[in-house]
Amino acid sequence: MHGPAWVGWPLVLLCAAAGAYCLSRARTGPAAQRGEARGEGLMALGMAAMAWPVAPPSWSPWLFTAVFGAAGLWALARRHLRHAVGALAMAYMALAMVFPSQQPGHTGQMSRMSHLGEMNQAGGTDPMVHTVPGGVPLLTGLLLVYFTGYVLAAGVRLVPAASARAGEGPAAARAGETVAGAGVLRACRVAMGIGMLAMLLVL
Repeated sequence: MHGPAWVGWPLVLLCAAAGAYCLSRARTGPAAQRGEARGEGLMALGMAAMAWPVAPPSWSPWLFTAVFGAAGLWALARRHLRHAVGALAMAYMALAMVFPSQQPGHTGQMSRMSHLGEMNQAGGTDPMVHTVPGGVPLLTGLLLVYFTGYVLAAGVRLVPAASARAGEGPAAARAGETVAGAGVLRACRVAMGIGMLAMLLVL
């Protein structure tokens, strides 16, 4: 991922913790929440792997593009629009890792390309070319707006209704556990949304 290590490591920890909890809920939580928790957990772990700040192998962006692209199309086919947008946004960021933008200096295009070839063969870098964040600015901006709204809306829903916690007895206790589990899942979604915003900002 583009960006400094002090951004990458907190993202890795945040997404990995959210993914681990979601996968644990997929095994032990209520049946109605297991499928969604599984999808959230796998998405969070994928985000943690992509945010890893250590220099990845050259083929890893293509792997991320293929995996997240397939996951996005699958979610779209199942009409899970939220998962589809998240997965396709990750595929888009992976492609931006493959094709970073470059701003050349005032030299001609052909001479610059020739100079780049010589520098690459020599193992050096071109001081006249500056790598800048990749991606399409308009699409990146739209995704930033979407995930900002998503984080705000999911954060508002974190506050459980008082009526859901009222009552006594085993039935009320089970209902309270279900509400609490759903609340933590929403908190994980908020964390993943914040992670997505951070990744888009350093794109």
